[in-house]
Amino acid sequence: MELDRLDRHIITALVDDARATYAEIGHRVGLSASAVKRRVDRLREVGAITGFSARVAPRALGWTTEAYVELFCQGKTKPSDIALAVSRFPEVVAAATITGEADALLHIRATDVRHVERVIERLAAEAFVVRTKSSIVLSRLIDELPGAVPDPRNESPAGG
Repeated sequence: MELDRLDRHIITALVDDARATYAEIGHRVGLSASAVKRRVDRLREVGAITGFSARVAPRALGWTTEAYVELFCQGKTKPSDIALAVSRFPEVVAAATITGEADALLHIRATDVRHVERVIERLAAEAFVVRTKSSIVLSRLIDELPGAVPDPRNESPAGG
């Protein structure tokens, strides 16, 4: 799927505020509200926009501790098997297969270090997990918005 400059700006506007009206987005990107709606509908149809959600501050839920956990798996464990297993853990907020020695990298949010430890213990008990290696986050240096769509040509939206 090809996204043009206006599509990227509309998606960026929705990532910034998914509750923005089509008129507000249109003003930001230089289109009418009806043109924005048509583009958003098309972006949903082609799968560029997969849904809308609320971003909740982890602190509001009491999840103030985070960690990254590398999973080392047996043999040729399929990524789909890893995904299925870790999706059962609400504390796992992101997971990816990676290059290097580990098979997967998990991002965990928890209430405290003891909670992280319990999650790691449960992960390590999965049949395919050989071992884990974890790192506790001390402080976030950059917090980028998930889903932000950078414009590869550094174009700025109309009027902004």
